[in-house]
Amino acid sequence: MSDKAPGGLMEIRDTPLKEAISERYLSYALSIIMSRSLPDVRDGLKPVHRRLLYAMRLLKLDPSTGYKKCARVVGDVIGKYHPHGDVAVYDAMVRLAQDFAVRYPLVDGQGNFGNIDGDNAAAMRYTEARLTDIAMALMEGLDEDAVDFRTTYDGEESEPVVMPAAFPNLLANGAAGIAVGMATSIPPHNVDEICAALQHLIKTPNATIEKLVSLMPGPDFPTGGILVEGREAVIAAYKTGRGGFRVRARWKKEDLGRGGYQIVITEIPFQVQKSRLIERIAELMQQKKLSLLEDIVDESTEDIRVVITPKNRAIDAELLMEQLFKQTELETRFSLNMNVLDADHTPRVMNLREVLQAFLDHRHDVLIRRTNHRLGKIEHRLEMLEGYLIAYLNLDAVIKIIREEDEPKPKLMNRFKLTDGQAEAILNMRLRSLRRLEEMEIKTEHKGLSGERTTLNKLLKNETQRWQQIADEIGTIRTKFGAKSKGGKRRTEIGDVPTIIDVPLDAFIEKEPITVLLSDKGWIKAAKGHLEDAAISDMKYKEGDRGRFVMRAETTDKILLFATNGRFYTLAGDKLPGGRGFGEPVRLMIELGNEHAIVAMFIYRPDEKFLLASSVGRGFIVKSDDVFAQTRTGKQALNVSGDEEAAVCARVEGDTVAVIGDNRKLLLFPLKEVPEMSRGRGVILQRYKDGGLADLKTFTYKEGLSWQQGDRTRTETDLKDWRGERAQAGRLPPKGFNKANKF
Repeated sequence: MSDKAPGGLMEIRDTPLKEAISERYLSYALSIIMSRSLPDVRDGLKPVHRRLLYAMRLLKLDPSTGYKKCARVVGDVIGKYHPHGDVAVYDAMVRLAQDFAVRYPLVDGQGNFGNIDGDNAAAMRYTEARLTDIAMALMEGLDEDAVDFRTTYDGEESEPVVMPAAFPNLLANGAAGIAVGMATSIPPHNVDEICAALQHLIKTPNATIEKLVSLMPGPDFPTGGILVEGREAVIAAYKTGRGGFRVRARWKKEDLGRGGYQIVITEIPFQVQKSRLIERIAELMQQKKLSLLEDIVDESTEDIRVVITPKNRAIDAELLMEQLFKQTELETRFSLNMNVLDADHTPRVMNLREVLQAFLDHRHDVLIRRTNHRLGKIEHRLEMLEGYLIAYLNLDAVIKIIREEDEPKPKLMNRFKLTDGQAEAILNMRLRSLRRLEEMEIKTEHKGLSGERTTLNKLLKNETQRWQQIADEIGTIRTKFGAKSKGGKRRTEIGDVPTIIDVPLDAFIEKEPITVLLSDKGWIKAAKGHLEDAAISDMKYKEGDRGRFVMRAETTDKILLFATNGRFYTLAGDKLPGGRGFGEPVRLMIELGNEHAIVAMFIYRPDEKFLLASSVGRGFIVKSDDVFAQTRTGKQALNVSGDEEAAVCARVEGDTVAVIGDNRKLLLFPLKEVPEMSRGRGVILQRYKDGGLADLKTFTYKEGLSWQQGDRTRTETDLKDWRGERAQAGRLPPKGFNKANKF
């Protein structure tokens, strides 16, 4: 920190960096929370919106007057109230005018204010704007001391701290914002339903959330759609102030005759750009991930009309839409986080009843302040009227004093017991007001104002009467902007929770043949089609690398990989890199350390079994369903430690196990002697004095043991000399057995 020291020099004081940063960051965080990101629970506005509306009001941009250039409004806002960038202020103004962005627009825009495709508004010098009736309702009472005012940033003007808010703007239009360490996300709701809930809360202050939700069953988005969240989840979200709502696009099936049909989407979820949505669907079609979809065409004009054509007439429309809901923004989830600034400007998360009650409490305060303000005006006017009546009763004496006295004011005050204001009013009275008719009008006005004063005093003393008046005011808002008004009808349909449609795993992927190749150093790729042996032999690998595993599969298949660490990994056939080039390292797709390698590769088939074995000759049988992994980390099956590694994974076929070790000893024993487990170290399959396990396989004993000998396969049926029990050492294999000790 630094201050001016005597002599004009700067005084430098040491401050720990941690303290300095903490202090400044806290100031920054509070500024963001209080003055930028979070709305006020009372009027639902952030400072920039409040200043925009107030500036437009001072420019007299009422709904009944003409439009003014947006640049004029933005200039006033940033010059007088909101010293920020003009682009940010104009963007805020544009959003308040977009009927697809806010449920009840506060700004009536003229010109290009953007569209649902995501196109930007025209520059502020081209567009014009004025206030809407709803914005005027928000500011009703500003001139009647309804709310506090504060000085602006430069001290030259004043601005309202909060709007009087006759309209429940927070819930009606919602809010979104990200502050430091907190955020807010409130969806828009239907004002008719909000008013019904408010009126019920006035009658029943302890109303349950369930009852309030029955009156306002969920969000009402400006773009419509169908709310498919369960009632229990909706109630839970409103009880805590946190949750979410699933929204789906509205669609219908149009019959084209002869069994053909097309699907037409007429409403899309809130805050989804239509053009981006169509681009995403086109991308998925190009990637062949929407196997049921033939084409998509945007036929929208002012109304949304997106036409979807199925591959053929036999495809079920529900299944096709379920595929689109799962993979595109035709279904979205809008989060609820009712984090707002309360009346004390403290940020906190409120539930639905607290938000509604905060609005009612604000309206109650506004009513009292406006009533007191009106009483003050009445008292002042009555004082003036009483002075006028005294003047009429003593007209000749008043005229004489005024004509003859140099200082008539003190004389009038002493003679007729007038106040300073009354005497001043009499002196300023025009001669034309001396008519007899004027005196009668003043008496009538005095009588009317006296009656109004009595009524207002009763109102201030009777809380029940005040709440009844607030209920009447809410009823007026409901009549003016509710379900029977233009645009007031609910747009988002409250739908049922969608039934779970069992969509096959491969329904989203176009089935095509591929040949999967995995190299010795772990590079994987998938060539199109089922390649012939000659084509496989011609495949190129990196220098020093060579092919190891080759498998013909389909894009809809899941590929199982078994590694030396004893873990299984799963890859999707459609996600594998293309066959051109060297492919990609499999270690980028799964979490496999450089010290481990792939032992085996299979196509996943349900209900299959594998025989696993480690380098020390221990193993067990595992089901394919038990090793199917959903994550990159894979699933542990064979436990290994120290220098021990997973060595072999063989598909179980037949009734006998054949095991051969590095010592070239072959042992055959019944498959039933190997236990079936989901994970473990297993049992001893073969004992070794030196070396470890080289290879194993399962086969049917009666059909004989086969092994690869060069380019041909040899089968041995006389196997009694090698048949024994599990955990024995075995004996040398038949003459001609593979010298590499592999089957």
